[in-house]
Amino acid sequence: MNTIPEADMAAWLVLRRYRRAATGLLAGMGVLTMAGYAAPAAGLVADGLWLDVLRSGAKAGVVGGLADWFAVTALFRRPMGLPIPHTAILPAQKARLGEALGRFVATHVFTEADVNAALDRIDLPGMLAGVLADSSTAETVSRALAQAAPPVMDRLQDGRAGSAMGRILPVILGGEEVAPVVARTLRALVEGDRHQEVLSFLLARLKDGLKAKEAALRTIIEDRVREQGGRILGWAIGGSIATKVLISVNHELDRVDPQNSELREGFTTWVRAEIDRIETDPERRREITDAIMGVMTHESIRGWSGDVWRRMRLMIEADMAQPDGWSASIVRDALRHLAGQMREDQALRQRVTAGARGMILRGLPFVCDRLSRFIASVVAGWDADLLASRLELRVGKDLQFVRLNGTLVGFLAGAALSLALRLMFGPGAG
Repeated sequence: MNTIPEADMAAWLVLRRYRRAATGLLAGMGVLTMAGYAAPAAGLVADGLWLDVLRSGAKAGVVGGLADWFAVTALFRRPMGLPIPHTAILPAQKARLGEALGRFVATHVFTEADVNAALDRIDLPGMLAGVLADSSTAETVSRALAQAAPPVMDRLQDGRAGSAMGRILPVILGGEEVAPVVARTLRALVEGDRHQEVLSFLLARLKDGLKAKEAALRTIIEDRVREQGGRILGWAIGGSIATKVLISVNHELDRVDPQNSELREGFTTWVRAEIDRIETDPERRREITDAIMGVMTHESIRGWSGDVWRRMRLMIEADMAQPDGWSASIVRDALRHLAGQMREDQALRQRVTAGARGMILRGLPFVCDRLSRFIASVVAGWDADLLASRLELRVGKDLQFVRLNGTLVGFLAGAALSLALRLMFGPGAG
């Protein structure tokens, strides 16, 4: 036998022990046979019934032991290295053995009934829930998304992506449902009193703009007065009128600014009325939709969409690079929610189990065919001596019992037959 791997050493030692026992018993029968003939010749014992029975049993034991040794050895190798036909059966038939083994596994192990029984014992949704709830799963998914995002972004040319966004936004915002969405958004702002914050922000920006453009506005008003009243009148009162106009505008803005002003209350009433009109008046909804479409299809918005894409891309890539970023938190929350549904939602559990069962059973014939071919190719690729050694390690111990039993049964059968013949036909029959 070739060099024994460490993992098979224990099995090899057991096989060697039983092989020696079987060989020792065979040798013992041979010694007993020779002693049965040598002892009377040496005058140690006299011929008689029991000596003849013993000699016959010993000879039969030798024959039985040799026959079983030949049979067991012929399975794995040529006995004594002689080219005897129909020996070394397993190495010579390894290709057929591999095909038969592959067919057996494919047709008797991976059957549809066995697969169904195995799936019935497995809580597949529970197993998936455990995997999804594991923090390492979320980290793996987030890491995979972070690695996949840059190549995907690279394949999307910035110019084309921006143009696509410019075409998509009007389609999304130009549907019949955009006006109700606007109404619901405005109502949410009003209910949370957020519209007053928007108004305060606009007023602040307007005041800052007036202050920054005060000189230019003053010049425009003076020019307008000169156009309407003449150069002399414009020179005389143009500056005074510009000052009064600017003071009046700032005064009105200051009147609106306090949180409890009547103008703010009026603004709230007007916003609520507009929301009601948008929700109930088809004409008003159409006007809102047309206004939004007019803005979204403007060339400046189309150019702005390209910048939006570039900013969005940088934001996405930067966020995905952060282990505690927004995208990672979304992945964690989504997987945690899905894990909870896998455990508690019976309808989902049934769909997952039925889907997995159907997918496995549909692919079972293909898998069995490939498995059969794989086993056959693996066995056919084994070295013949290695195949014989491996098989002998697995079943050699039991086959040594065949040798032991053959030797003992041969001895007992030979002795019993000799005794029966002597009793039936006399001393010469044995």
